Amino acid sequence: MTVRTSLGAVAALLATAILAAPVCADPVPAGPPALGAASSRSALVRTETRGAHWERLYVRSASMRRVIPVDVLRGAGPGPHPALYLLDGVDGSPTSDWLTKGHAAEFFADKPVDVVLTGDGVGSMYSDWEHYDRTLGLNRWETFLIDELPPIVESYLHTDGRRAVAGVSMGAQGAMMLAQRHPGFFRAVAGISGCYSTADNVGEAVTRITVASRGGNPENLWGPPNSPAWLAHDSFLGAATLRGTAIYLSAATGVPGLPDLEAIADAPNVLGALQQSGGGVALEAGALACTERFAERLAQLRIPATVEYEPTGTHAWQSFTDELPAAWNAIAKAFHGEASRIAVEAR
Repeated sequence: MTVRTSLGAVAALLATAILAAPVCADPVPAGPPALGAASSRSALVRTETRGAHWERLYVRSASMRRVIPVDVLRGAGPGPHPALYLLDGVDGSPTSDWLTKGHAAEFFADKPVDVVLTGDGVGSMYSDWEHYDRTLGLNRWETFLIDELPPIVESYLHTDGRRAVAGVSMGAQGAMMLAQRHPGFFRAVAGISGCYSTADNVGEAVTRITVASRGGNPENLWGPPNSPAWLAHDSFLGAATLRGTAIYLSAATGVPGLPDLEAIADAPNVLGALQQSGGGVALEAGALACTERFAERLAQLRIPATVEYEPTGTHAWQSFTDELPAAWNAIAKAFHGEASRIAVEAR
C-alpha cells in the first residue's frame, strides 16, 4: 500500500512536540566519569541465565566507561548461527523493550539466529556523542556496537560471522546509520517506524524530539543541527553505501487501529493512554514521511529494498510487534535464502 504524507504538515506537528520537550542543559556540562584501570579495556564481566535459551551478559565498555547489560537469545537448531543485533526504542531500558513488550524471546525461540539485545541506551540514538550529557551521560554507542561488542559476544556465542542489525523507532534510525556508515559490516538491515534523515526538517525534528524527550540536550549529540556531524549521520544522503545490503523498511499511517483502541481500553489509566496515543499518532506520521522519502531515495539509486506501509497503526508496541515477522523474513532471506521464509499472517 502506498501512502503519501505532507512533509510540511508532519514537520509542523513534530515542531509542536519539540516546543513541549524538556528544557536541556548547556551543551558542554560536567565531564564523564574518570577512566579507571578496571575499565581501560572492553571485556565480558559476567553472565547469568534468564531462560531456556536466554542469557544476560554484562559487558564492560571502555569507550563508555561502564558495564552494559546485553541479553542474548541463542538460536534454535545446530549452530553456528548468524547474529542479529536488535536495537530498542527511545526508552533504552536495562532489559530491551523487545523482550518485555515486543515478545522477541517467544518469536525467536524456533529461529536459526542468535539475537543480541543491548540495554541502557535511553535516548542515545545509538551514536557516538560529541559531548557528555548531564542527563544521558557518556554515549559511544557506535563504537560499542561496531568495535567493542561484536568480538566479545560473537566469540561467546560462536556465531558464523554473518550479522544483521534491526531496530524500532530510535533503534531503526540507529540500525540504518550503523549499516550505512559501516558498509559490508552487516549483511542486512531492518527499520520499523524509523526516520532515516537527520538533515531535513522532519528528520532533524524527530532526532531532537528523541533526545529531548528523555531530558538530553540534542546539541550534545552532534553539535548544532547545522553542523557537519548532522549531515554525516544522514542515511538519506549516504544511502549509496547501502548497496549490496538487504534492506527492510516499514511504517504505519498513525491512524489508530483495533489493537491500538483495545490497548487504550484495557489501560489502567485510560485518559493517560489516550494522551500517549496522541503522541504515538504524531510520531508514526513522522516515521511514515521519513520512510517514504528514504524508500524513494533507494529507488532512485536502484538499491533494492522491501518496503511495507500499513494502513493503520500508531507508534506503539502493538504495531511494532506485528511488523517483526516480515522484518525477520527479509533478514532470514539474506542469511539463508528463500527456503527460510516463514508465513506472515495477513493483517
